[in-house]
Amino acid sequence: MDKQEVVDEVFHSVAEVAPHISSGLLKRREYVGEENPSDEKQLEADVWANEFLKEEITSLEGVGEFASEEEHEVTDCGEGLSVTVDPLDGSSNIPTNNIVGTIVGIYDEELPCRGKNIVAAFYVVYGPLTSFTIARDGQVDEYVLEESKGDGVELHKASEDIQIPEPYVYGFGGNKHWGSDFERLKEDISDDLKLRYGGAMVGDVNQVLHQGGVFGYPAREDAENGKLRLLFEANPMAYIFETAGGKSSDGDKSILRVKAEELHQRTPVFVGSEESVRKVNERGLSLH
Repeated sequence: MDKQEVVDEVFHSVAEVAPHISSGLLKRREYVGEENPSDEKQLEADVWANEFLKEEITSLEGVGEFASEEEHEVTDCGEGLSVTVDPLDGSSNIPTNNIVGTIVGIYDEELPCRGKNIVAAFYVVYGPLTSFTIARDGQVDEYVLEESKGDGVELHKASEDIQIPEPYVYGFGGNKHWGSDFERLKEDISDDLKLRYGGAMVGDVNQVLHQGGVFGYPAREDAENGKLRLLFEANPMAYIFETAGGKSSDGDKSILRVKAEELHQRTPVFVGSEESVRKVNERGLSLH
């Protein structure tokens, strides 16, 4: 199989299980008393969605490695592309019935590796509609999922060749421990843009992608590399935004240029319209 055939297989396998993940959240809203490799409390839904996706993706021909935010190690599947998954981004929103999603990165290199090795990336939003936004073949498209009357699902293209518009909204996470330099940046940006922040990266970046602006989770005084994982969250989103004509940054340079040394490595993250991300880079906020 060529690379794009593998990308299609991964994309459609996630689409097939997405309705089951969405509907299964109802009965899996409790914490299980365990922590993932990033020392975050796991909901039953985190563990369940991870096992569901792992079973589907590792069974695909052309997938050589599988890595999840919920697992310590890479799973060797054979030969082929490497797939990273954040099974339920924003899962802490589940108990309050707010948006969650899934983030997938597909790399043409063994993990861990730089974002420049991504060949495709997509995210799922489990909202009023279940939508898929995918960057591949040099463009970003959005699909809406509909369960078919028979077996399986149907994907209807809702937006084609998305180009991020001029800045309109912003959302920044980690506000309890922002540094003074970032506080000044936030004040500057908030003078011109409307605040939109819901606590799930998929939901926040989805608004920025469609409305323009910037999403960020910066370096913090208590966490010099921020909170978000390079391989599971930052690289896939950076690839999507840069494909859509936007920019990404760790506070200094494109996230896709950040060297990956550890599977669960963290990095400051900014993605958005070119103008907004340029303001971030002018402040030199990276602590790498």
